Amino acid sequence: MAKFLSIPTFVDSRGSLSVIEKMLPFEIKRVYYIYNVNDSDRGYHAHKKTIQALIMINGSCDVFVGKTKKSIKYKMDSPSKCLLLNPEDFHWMSNFSENSILLVLASEEFDKEDYIYEN
Repeated sequence: MAKFLSIPTFVDSRGSLSVIEKMLPFEIKRVYYIYNVNDSDRGYHAHKKTIQALIMINGSCDVFVGKTKKSIKYKMDSPSKCLLLNPEDFHWMSNFSENSILLVLASEEFDKEDYIYEN
């Protein structure tokens, strides 16, 4: 099941610095980000192998995990928290705010055979 992780963040008069180091249960093999979303949902799939760590770099969105009518909503609105998705977590993202950027760190390289679209 999906869960939030706190990203260590250091704040001083110069700003904030968040560090992802030795906290993910996988080696990062793929990095991508979602932005310029125009009133659309993204996702609607699970994976066979891929674990993902989602981080809202700017703005906000909602991430839904589970069956469509019995899903859990995770509010992504801070770059200091990370949502860890297991392969079996059917998920989709919605309600992207203006200028939002969602960063995704993945345990596997892209493989179209890894995607499960049936809910």
